[in-house]
Amino acid sequence: MRWLALTLCLLAAPLAAVQPDEVLDDPALEARARDLSDGLRCPVCRNESIDESNAAISRDLRLLLRERLVAGDTDEQALQYLVDRYGDYILLNPKVEGANILLWLAAPIMLILAGGVAFVTIRGRSGAPAPDDLSEDEQERLDKIMRG
Repeated sequence: MRWLALTLCLLAAPLAAVQPDEVLDDPALEARARDLSDGLRCPVCRNESIDESNAAISRDLRLLLRERLVAGDTDEQALQYLVDRYGDYILLNPKVEGANILLWLAAPIMLILAGGVAFVTIRGRSGAPAPDDLSEDEQERLDKIMRG
């Protein structure tokens, strides 16, 4: 019985939060709206698309997107309208241009720098010479320890 409940929960997880009163009558426009809203981020839920989110602002964004499409906007115009209003943050996959280039390149640059620091650190430790300035007593003790 637990497996059935778990399976049903997992199957219900990806359901969209789009309400029946939001769905457009024209199937082609609705399909366009679903494709576009799948790439738009909910400002409240962070990494959920507006289709997956139940937040009130996501509902408003879904309705606004559909209004723009019904008004005759192309996909690019509708997305640009939302980006102009909410900024690049609204896009789940922001464009690689302008200030976003720094964000896209920051992780690989930090990984390379960390790898370089680790390489230099490890390399420096392995090449460190053993101290040669042992006294005769210390050298005898060391030899005794090494022989067992």
